[in-house]
Amino acid sequence: MSDQITLPFLQPQEPSAVEAIDMIKEELDLFDDWMERYQYIIELGRKLPAFPSEWQNDEHRVPGCQSQVWLEAKFDQGKLYFAGASDAAIVQGLVALLLRVYSGRRPAEILETGSSFLHDLGLVKALSTNRGNGVEAMAQSIRQYAASL
Repeated sequence: MSDQITLPFLQPQEPSAVEAIDMIKEELDLFDDWMERYQYIIELGRKLPAFPSEWQNDEHRVPGCQSQVWLEAKFDQGKLYFAGASDAAIVQGLVALLLRVYSGRRPAEILETGSSFLHDLGLVKALSTNRGNGVEAMAQSIRQYAASL
């Protein structure tokens, strides 16, 4: 890893996107209902590194989200790292989940890891339509960064 990759860019916790998805599934399965899962997701969002206020602008804004969501990417030594934030607590948690899956991965791995896991984990179904569309928009923005390299 390069010394240039620092906070707020997220380092991967798991060796691959697939393993990150599997761990998220295991963690969510520990809870009996969606209210407990929401609380867990909100806590994940609170643990994200602080997103610089100078990046909270239209240039970094993810279109298609009901809440404000900002994303920044950095490509270093063949891997794409992401930083992100939202002005809504549950969405901040969803940003944390997406960054856990995608940040610190090679562009090809990001592109191979579609966003179907959001449906498979029941996240999109459990959210309002607008929030579900927003999390899909976040995943699409991440995949567009990867496709542009």
